Amino acid sequence: MRFISLILLCCAALSAHASHYAYLNPAGKYPVGFKLIKQYDYSRSSLPLIDIDTGKPRQGELARAMQTLVWYPAAGGGTGMSYADYLGTAFTRRDFSLGDAQVALKTAQFIKQSGKALTPAQRQAEADSPVWAHRDAMPAAGKFPLVIYAPGANGQAHENAELCEYLASQGYVVLASHSVDGQGRVMNTNLEGAEAQAADIAFLIGYAHSLPQVDMGRIAVAGFSWGGLANVLAAARDQRIRALVSLDGSMRGYPEYINGGKDAAKYVTPERVNVPLLYLSARPRTIEQLEGSYDVSFSFINAMQYSDVYYYILHPMAHVNFSTSQIRFSGDADFEEYSRAEIVQAHNWASRYVLEFLNAYLKGDAGSREFLAARPVRNGVPPHMMTADIRMASKNADRPAEGRTEGAETLKPQAQ
Repeated sequence: MRFISLILLCCAALSAHASHYAYLNPAGKYPVGFKLIKQYDYSRSSLPLIDIDTGKPRQGELARAMQTLVWYPAAGGGTGMSYADYLGTAFTRRDFSLGDAQVALKTAQFIKQSGKALTPAQRQAEADSPVWAHRDAMPAAGKFPLVIYAPGANGQAHENAELCEYLASQGYVVLASHSVDGQGRVMNTNLEGAEAQAADIAFLIGYAHSLPQVDMGRIAVAGFSWGGLANVLAAARDQRIRALVSLDGSMRGYPEYINGGKDAAKYVTPERVNVPLLYLSARPRTIEQLEGSYDVSFSFINAMQYSDVYYYILHPMAHVNFSTSQIRFSGDADFEEYSRAEIVQAHNWASRYVLEFLNAYLKGDAGSREFLAARPVRNGVPPHMMTADIRMASKNADRPAEGRTEGAETLKPQAQ
């Protein structure tokens, strides 16, 4: 009943245009701290010597800019934030020379833009909405597991800030950086682009060594869309990564990069990516939609016989709905079969499953394992919202994987 009441409050908030997103999951025991770190990866150069926009020699630092967003369990204090603070990080992702006044001006200009989706007043309401995080709050004592968040292609590091805050409140340190290609520009959805983002993940793991709060023995990577392909590449190279979360990740949509073909990253095999996987999928496409457009002859997920795989379909969700920034700034006309309130509810359930999965595999929580093993409706998920397919790792690749959830649908490879 409590969750239903929260949903009704969410709908009321949506109708009042206060914000298009509502936090339905209760926060954990920790206040959420936030820091914005402007740093470089000096082992890589992102920018060409000649600026292709001006044709002139480039001035300044050529190393790869790695602006890093950090959410962490806090002990209190810090400065309260609104969503506008996250929006402002987009303007310093490559240019660290911008001052606070310049960032505020660019953020205000972005908010005032007119568009077919939202009016300036609606955009302002989103920007003004408070968030859980407090800038530069005092870190909580202790060591906490690390989660690297990898955004979708060209995605901002804050595209799922609410999920990152939720995890931090529950005792996780979360790091994220923006998605750009190997040249620091628009992400090219090719193998080179995926490997550039995988290298960003590796850099963030290296940076985490400098954070006293982080337990480097407990690391997971969560990725949305393209980030859900990059994290697979990262896990194939880095055995410190103990678990993967994929928010409708492109390991299905771009199987040519991981299926052993001529264009594939040869080091990426199911045997090397032998860590637990949580895959949260959008509603499936029909055979007619897939035919002629997608290669479904190979499924990396089906081949992960040495991994525990939790595959859930969230039927209200389209692919883009896994990004809360998309939910916030889409117009009402973008929600047709399912309402925005239903999408918000489904996204909150997705966040809950991410938490339970991480608790199970990074914290060894037996109750979370029981939660994952139960059918979604037994966990309080509304009927018809989620479908589960759970496969426990098989030590013998010649026999079927054990532990399939009773009544679950058979997992089929799907592209996006």
